[in-house]
Order: sequence, then structure tokens, then C-alpha cells
Amino acid sequence: MKFDVIIIGGSYAGLSAALQLGRARKNVLVVDASERRNRFASHSQGFLGQDGKAPGEIVAEARRQIARYATIEWAKGRVTDAEGAFGDFVIEIDGRRRESAARLILAMGVTDELPDIIGLKERWGSSVFHCPYCHGYELNQQKIGVIAASPLAIHHALMLPDWGETTFFTNGAFVPDEDQAALLSARRVRVEKDRIAEIAGHADVVLADGRHIALAGLFTQPKLRIAAHWVGKLGCAMEEGPMGASIVTDAMKQTSARGIFACGDVARPAGSVALAVGDGAMAGAAAHRSILFPE
Repeated sequence: MKFDVIIIGGSYAGLSAALQLGRARKNVLVVDASERRNRFASHSQGFLGQDGKAPGEIVAEARRQIARYATIEWAKGRVTDAEGAFGDFVIEIDGRRRESAARLILAMGVTDELPDIIGLKERWGSSVFHCPYCHGYELNQQKIGVIAASPLAIHHALMLPDWGETTFFTNGAFVPDEDQAALLSARRVRVEKDRIAEIAGHADVVLADGRHIALAGLFTQPKLRIAAHWVGKLGCAMEEGPMGASIVTDAMKQTSARGIFACGDVARPAGSVALAVGDGAMAGAAAHRSILFPE
């Protein structure tokens, strides 16, 4: 069977795209490896109507709703290859199963590459975060730390005083210039230049000189990586930004490769459930329109 659309990725963006296509009665295959980017977080904040709900519950309820649409099929697995051109795309699942479709929607998300600091990875999503809008409010204006990992660190450090007393750990990754130092001072951000030895306790920073700074939460800037090696074969234009590479799309989520759409974190390095859902809805509707009105 040739599907109208194959959606690669079954998290928030992919499910949102599937919902639009299911309601248009298109034959859709959703392929998902069950590795949501926010699987380490216990709660999802900032998504209207779902604020504070567990991420897994949001996805489970979405899948239950989508299961009502008879034209949507689900395949658990990882896409290991993809090729083809407009109207005739072929994917490979787990190196074995092959499926074809007239259109593709790429919603497979990204992988977070964290700074190499002892104890940081183990606390990712529980007391170490990347998005103040998602996790800042719950820190209740307590002491917060920012660990520099890229030039975006200065934006983190200047934003976070709205959520709590902030310490900026440059950790050898970033040196504020004179103007930036003045801005940090105006925001009453404490700058700590000593190297970090490890993260301990809940979110405590242990410095190389032995000092121990207890904090309510930490923020850092992960590098985003698209794990799917086959993306380059599809001819989609990529853009390298300060957070990593992402797929370039237009306002309708169409990539540079005709018949291929992209949504979610793979096409917008924002890390927001709300934005992923909105982009997925747009990609699903745009894919449907491209079938109806091919240009």
C-alpha cells in the first residue's frame, strides 16, 4: 500500500500533523521510535489547556484521540533510511520494513548534546533545564544558576533574573565583553569565572576550588543534533545556528525539497510543546493541500 503521507516522528509535532490529515481522511503512516525529547521532564508547562501535565500523559491522550481516525496507521520503530522525490518517497524502518508515500513530514525531533560536566546529564529535565519559560516559574524565585556552553549563555543570564537570583557560571566557555558585563551588573547577575568540577545534590555547583554553591535549578544551552543521517539524502536545505543545525522551511512548513514538510524541534530550535503542536498542524494541513493542488 502506498500512503498519502508518511510522518516520521510521533511526538507532539508529528501527532498534530497526523490529526489534521486524519480529519482530511488521508491514508497516513506515523513512524515513531518512542524517544520524546522531553521524556526526562516530569511536567510540561506553558502549553495552553495542558499546563503542568505530565508529558507522557499528553502524548498518550493524543494517541488515544488519533486512534479514532481509521485512515491513520502507527509503526513503532526507527526510520533508518529515506529516499525518493515528489510523489514517490520510500522509507526503511529498522533496516527491514519499507513503506512508500506521496508526501513526507519530518517530525523526528533532535538530540540534546549537553556540556561535559560530571553530574549534569543525570539531572537533565529534573533540575537542569534549557527553557526559562518551561521551567523558571516552578523555581519560585529561588537561587538559579546559568552554565555557559555557547554564546547564547548571555541571553540566558540576562533573562533569568525575572525568575530568581541568578549566578552566571562562565566555566571557560564564554567571556562577557565590557558591554555585556555592564548589562549583567544592571540585572544584578553574579558572575562566577571559576571552572565547574561537578554538579551534586539537587542542583548544587561544586567549583574547582572546592566551593559549593547550592541552587534551586540550573540552565544551560545544549547543542541540538539531528540524529537521522539520511536527512541529507532528501535534499532539504539546512541552516546552522547557535544551537545547532535545523531544517529550513517556509511559513507553511514546506522544506526546499518538493513534497517534504518539516515541523517540531527539527525545524524550529525552540523546545516548546506549544510551538511544536502549532507547527505540526500547519505541516499536516499544508501536506494535504499539496496533494489536492500539486504545483
